[in-house]
Amino acid sequence: MKRAQTMFGRVAVVVFAGLALAHALTFAVLLYERGLLARDMMASYLGSEVASALAILDRVPPSERAAWLPRLARRNYDYAIAALPAAAPAGDALSLSLARSVAAAVGEARTGPMLRGPGDEEGAPLLLPLRLADGTMLTLTLRPPALGLSGRAIALLALQVLLLGAATWWGVRVAVRPLGALARAANAIKPGTRAVALKEAGPVEVVHAARAFNDMQRRIDAHLAERHRLLAAISHDLQTPITRMRLRLEPWKDDPCGARLAGDLDAMQALVEEGLAYARAAHAGQEPFRAVDIDALLDGLVCDALDAGAQVALEGQAGAPLKTRMLALRRTLVNLLDNAIKFGGGARVVVARTDTELRIAVRDSGPGIPDAELHKVLAPFYRVESSRNRATGGTGLGLAIASELAAALGGGLRLSNRPEGGLEALLSLPANPE
Repeated sequence: MKRAQTMFGRVAVVVFAGLALAHALTFAVLLYERGLLARDMMASYLGSEVASALAILDRVPPSERAAWLPRLARRNYDYAIAALPAAAPAGDALSLSLARSVAAAVGEARTGPMLRGPGDEEGAPLLLPLRLADGTMLTLTLRPPALGLSGRAIALLALQVLLLGAATWWGVRVAVRPLGALARAANAIKPGTRAVALKEAGPVEVVHAARAFNDMQRRIDAHLAERHRLLAAISHDLQTPITRMRLRLEPWKDDPCGARLAGDLDAMQALVEEGLAYARAAHAGQEPFRAVDIDALLDGLVCDALDAGAQVALEGQAGAPLKTRMLALRRTLVNLLDNAIKFGGGARVVVARTDTELRIAVRDSGPGIPDAELHKVLAPFYRVESSRNRATGGTGLGLAIASELAAALGGGLRLSNRPEGGLEALLSLPANPE
């Protein structure tokens, strides 16, 4: 998933953009103020500097003045004994301030108007004509300090941006980490597994969210446990009256009506047994993991089905034992095989293994299931056929039990219709279950 699509990425972009913009504005204001301060300082000392330079040149013989000019020059201004080039007057505030500072120090009679030299307005030098005591014209060329950035300032700015990015990443990561833990805990809630409680620590809002989530988990666990206890109790208690009814029908077992009633009792008994099996599936997660020879298990189940007269074939091999729950896996495979044999007339078991998972596909050549109902048949007591006839519709618990057991194994069960006809039940198991 792209970072920009996650909450982490979006919050990080917003926070970093806000901090960077605020930092840039602050830096720009400081840079501007520093430039103004440098110009003000230049205006304050320029008058005294020019007055000193003129005093020296007045006392130096005219033949030696050219040698003194480089000594009197500074980084932002220098002098030249030359005719003043044609230039336009400079009327900005800085030019006027500099001209007034020089005129106040040397006298207005020895200065002329401030002019702007050739070049663009921002980079053009300022030219101020001066007059020595003997009438010699002197040109003062001023280069006011630019509001630019030095290499050191650019390096410092880049370092600050990196620090802002690191602080943003760390702060947002700390802020959204509880959401990730909440999502992982929610995804970990599976049938037949014990829920892991979130740590109720951190900021007040996080503690409240974790506490609410843990309370929700406890309510869900209690509800599911009560539902399975109720189903198990009803299924168990129904066995006694069914047995009594079967005994009372014994004298009429040869009667056609008695035979039909006995068939109904057999259907009820099968429903009760599958109800008990579904209730027991909820506790499959308590079975410990151990190494299981998958090839031997499948070979045994296929041989049992062949002995019973079913058409079953086995393709592929797991190749190595798998650490899983033996009883839950066996019951899952038995249900899938029974379903394929009953509704598809036979089954073909295909085994494939990768580095991350083991796939066991049970395929049949039956009528399949409408695509819109593929996910519905994994729910308890749901049957594609509306009839409650055991010979056609079954009890609606076989695939539900297999799906719940698959979750207890740490894997999943997926149903799909085969292009050539029939249904495929694909059981995926992790190669290294946690």
